[in-house]
Amino acid sequence: MSGLSHTPGKRAKGYTFRGFESRLLRQKLVWCNPAQTLKSPVNLVLTGLFCFAKVETFLVGTLTGSPAKCALTLQHNSSMPSNSAPPVFKSIPGQTALVLDSPHSGVDYPADFGFASPLAVLRRAEDTHVEKLYDFAPSLGVAWVEAFFPRSYLDANRNTTEIDVSLFAEPWPDAVETDPVILKKVQLGKGLIWRTTDDGVPIYQRPLSVEEVRARIANCWHPYHQAVEQAIDAAHARHGYCIHINCHSMPAVASSHATEFPGQAHADFVIGDRDGSTADPALAQKIVSHLQGLGYSVAYNHPYKGVELVRRYSAPGLHRHSIQVEINRKLYMDEQTRELTANAAALRDSLRSMVDMLMQTDPRLPVA
Repeated sequence: MSGLSHTPGKRAKGYTFRGFESRLLRQKLVWCNPAQTLKSPVNLVLTGLFCFAKVETFLVGTLTGSPAKCALTLQHNSSMPSNSAPPVFKSIPGQTALVLDSPHSGVDYPADFGFASPLAVLRRAEDTHVEKLYDFAPSLGVAWVEAFFPRSYLDANRNTTEIDVSLFAEPWPDAVETDPVILKKVQLGKGLIWRTTDDGVPIYQRPLSVEEVRARIANCWHPYHQAVEQAIDAAHARHGYCIHINCHSMPAVASSHATEFPGQAHADFVIGDRDGSTADPALAQKIVSHLQGLGYSVAYNHPYKGVELVRRYSAPGLHRHSIQVEINRKLYMDEQTRELTANAAALRDSLRSMVDMLMQTDPRLPVA
């Protein structure tokens, strides 16, 4: 299990992000920027990990910190414009029919966030360490997309219409969701731009401007969704089908403003396919059965069915299957300190088993 730093990246002369476990190396890493696609291969030598990584980017990488707790610092190359925005996500291309994405594990809090709630409280919104639990995936040829921005800044798993208009001192000029079911989350303060934390703590002590929210959508939502869509399209083009797993974690007990079921104790896993609309139910049930066979308690479509990322890019009739997988944080971390526990390694092995099973599953055939 990787022992990498999990402190939010600090913006200085370079861009500081988490390091990579050696299993991720020898992979083709594409660091993406909302303003441009960066493509200039360089090699990174990660001292202490005894591996090389090929990175397609205009950035020069250096390793800081000890091998057990390190950060990858990405610094400007002279070929890169000095005013270029920092990357908002990472995309690692795959060769299999499987695509994984983690939209909520980002820890790089932008300077223009302007939040007023305590950072420690705000960070409870993160799907902490999810990217580490699946860090084996790229070495298997599985496509991986990961957001760097925090979900409390912009929730990539919401539609751009899920706007909480009470955040603004001016009218929101773009489309706004009207579906009463979808609006329940917005009313909880959990729209595209969060109004409150999971515990009901207000995030802002100021009105937001239309301009800044539009910028978040342009710089974060659109690039991330484009990366997920491209990964799914590429997998489907290669194999004639695609299985997309939308990776999340959840607290052991639902907070007061997190869901419509506050105080509910969660199962070890919740598998969601929006009531069979985003994937063949037999495929979702195969995941349920596999995890139950490993000794876990597993719920299906309750209290989490899956949201925008599985809805938007799924088409089971065209062999495009999207399933949301929620992991109970008690299985791998201390929810107060956010530190990984000794159980994380066993959970990671279980996720590897699930991914191996999915890689051997062709949903065009009868699912056993």
